[in-house]
Amino acid sequence: MATRPITTGEILAIGSELLVGETRDTNSGDLAAELTSLGVEITRIVVLPDRLPEIIDALAAARERAELVITGGGLGPTPDDLTREAIAGLLGLTPSVDAVLERWLRELWATRGIPFPETNLKQAWLIPGAQALANPNGTAPGWWVEAGANVIVALPGPPREMRPMWADHVLPMLRARGLGADRAAQTLRLTGIGESAVADLLGDELLSGTHPHVATYARLDAVDVRIWATGDGKRTAQTLVDEGEAVIRRILGPYIFGRGSDTWIDVLGPLLGNRRVACLEAGTAGQLASLLGTAPWLVRAELVTQPFSADRLVARCTELREGANAHVGLAVAAADHGEDMAVEIVVDVGGEVTTSDHTAFRGGDIGRRRAANMACAELWRRLTVAEAPS
Repeated sequence: MATRPITTGEILAIGSELLVGETRDTNSGDLAAELTSLGVEITRIVVLPDRLPEIIDALAAARERAELVITGGGLGPTPDDLTREAIAGLLGLTPSVDAVLERWLRELWATRGIPFPETNLKQAWLIPGAQALANPNGTAPGWWVEAGANVIVALPGPPREMRPMWADHVLPMLRARGLGADRAAQTLRLTGIGESAVADLLGDELLSGTHPHVATYARLDAVDVRIWATGDGKRTAQTLVDEGEAVIRRILGPYIFGRGSDTWIDVLGPLLGNRRVACLEAGTAGQLASLLGTAPWLVRAELVTQPFSADRLVARCTELREGANAHVGLAVAAADHGEDMAVEIVVDVGGEVTTSDHTAFRGGDIGRRRAANMACAELWRRLTVAEAPS
């Protein structure tokens, strides 16, 4: 067994249905996220049609770039399922029917009293040196192939088959072989600032650095700043990420509301403690309830279709809080304002009321979602100030 850990990987999603939009490739993203968290750098994710020369070419290129090559799909019994043929062609090997796999397949049909289609025999193929990966959720065993410095793993396409095979077989085998470099990452979640403004504040030097890497991403409910690094022999990856985070916090501190995959529920809950919240939204089509609706501390949510006047919004927020016997009232009203949204927000904490006016860039569902995020951000700021030492 090789002792050098696998640190680079490439994922090939195989199937013409992926290229015409009939099927969504969710497998590649899930695999990439997990491998990245384990210290494996994903160098490519490639979607390929069911054409043998193109699959072989992609496998050859992936093998040059990465130590681990994962294929998804193309393990069915039909003539356009070509993953086995492609791996065999890449390695110059001839597949043959494995007796154990053939017996397993025939028993699947026999126990159901159904004649076995001989076309399914290709699902019992193996090449010399390949190891079959059990598939209790389908009829397509996977392949594990060690080829020199590379490991090639062939997984079935349906997620209900791929995910158990990955978790139960492939991942333990990869860990046993040696998996991952000294890598670390952290994501900072920002509110109240756009991606371009974040990039301007961070500057080209920080964003083009490699110890650590820093990048910005505009998400639906936040702007994320991701920091990641590989240990350089002098400092660990985590040390490099921590140093980068400290620098970024000095620049963007007032905008950072969370880390990692934090949601507003995750962030607001600890600040609220035992306090209960009632919320009111007008003109936002339920976007605030979409953000906060599963929070255990949200005891009432009221939705109206027409915006209130500013005075009425304040009064109604307090009425709702008191009627729900809640400690905190949060209200947001949004209305079209040209191509954008005019947004009014009320935060009532135990009878101490603050109001604020905002403009949400863009109208429609995007503007309404941004209005709801603005309301959450105002509550976060209010609670953060209240919790800050005097």
